[in-house]
Amino acid sequence: MTVKTLADLLAEGVEGRGVLVRSDLNVPLDNGRITDAGRIIASVPTIKALAEAGAKVIVTAHLGRPKGEPDPKLSLAPVAARLAEELGRNVQLAGDVVGQDALARSEGLTDGDVLMLENIRFDPRETSKDDAERGRLAAALVELAGDDGAFVSDGFGVVHRKQASVYDVATLLPHYAGTLVAAEAEVLAKLTESAARPYAVVLGGSKVSDKLAVIEALAPKVDTLVIGGGMCFTFLAAQGLPVGSSLLQEEMVDTCRRLLEQYADVIHLPRDIVVADAFAADAESKVVPAHEIPDGWMGLDVGPESVERFTALLTEAQTVFWNGPMGVFEFEAFAAGTRGVAEAIATATGKGAFTVVGGGDSAAAVRALGLPEDGFSHISTGGGASLEYLEGKELPGIAVLED
Repeated sequence: MTVKTLADLLAEGVEGRGVLVRSDLNVPLDNGRITDAGRIIASVPTIKALAEAGAKVIVTAHLGRPKGEPDPKLSLAPVAARLAEELGRNVQLAGDVVGQDALARSEGLTDGDVLMLENIRFDPRETSKDDAERGRLAAALVELAGDDGAFVSDGFGVVHRKQASVYDVATLLPHYAGTLVAAEAEVLAKLTESAARPYAVVLGGSKVSDKLAVIEALAPKVDTLVIGGGMCFTFLAAQGLPVGSSLLQEEMVDTCRRLLEQYADVIHLPRDIVVADAFAADAESKVVPAHEIPDGWMGLDVGPESVERFTALLTEAQTVFWNGPMGVFEFEAFAAGTRGVAEAIATATGKGAFTVVGGGDSAAAVRALGLPEDGFSHISTGGGASLEYLEGKELPGIAVLED
């Protein structure tokens, strides 16, 4: 694809110009406290480069899923404060999206200033299916940037959405891929077009339905497909095994049975499971064979034998893509599976493999478990957008950047 980048924009000159930056700052909060600032930290290079080059930077982003109206619990205030810390410069926060406060603040910007607009999804036009409605919001955003404005797309986690601040703005302004978007696109192209073999994919998370399309897209292309997390129990049930009270998508059992038959030499399921008598950090737990999950018990992690087997597969791979934890890593008693798989992938990296951690939960697990981020070739901020790219879908927010 032919897309102008941040480097092109900086070469053209941004001093004194308004530059709209669409970032992905959708970080997890606990009572207003940011629990994982990874996406904020990842957004810094693009914003910092623009500010240091004298641009008047206007950042748009969303947080959570407000219903098209202001929600104090989903204000970007804590995000703006943390971004200011990471940038080492003041970040103003407008009290609205494109209203009087946003307009007044944008008009008052001087070279190198950074302004964050309030949660873009507080405006219902952002996610509207009506092109004209989205267009009106996009036009209002362009007005904030000014006559010689530019747009930088730097939130890969939202490029699969045809939304006003992602897609429509790019049709109205000179547009460029930010550092994150350019890097993500390059990494994902490598995974789909030139992956070195053996190629291993590790999928976790709760639902088979969320990963079905990527399983069907990647299974014919990879040498190893490891499945863990809550989704593994639907696959175990498809083998006719009891899963107790573990997470189960009964409507997906037939699909999983088909996949197991079609890709028997590729798909690898856990051999043992850490089960618990309740979903709680202090629940009673034990390790059982995958075919002996007791009634009334739920699987919350893959067991040590599974980790050993998965490690043998992953450490010999030359390319690894990992999306989704192996268990409920937030509870220490059920974190060993995710930790073991992550360490196996890091070992592969050390042996020269190209390894990608994709998805917010996987990246959060790496940080929460205290694993070194440089143990992986790339930690993605893409989430669902990464999966859709690997499925072969066109991403509107990328397509609109192409010239």
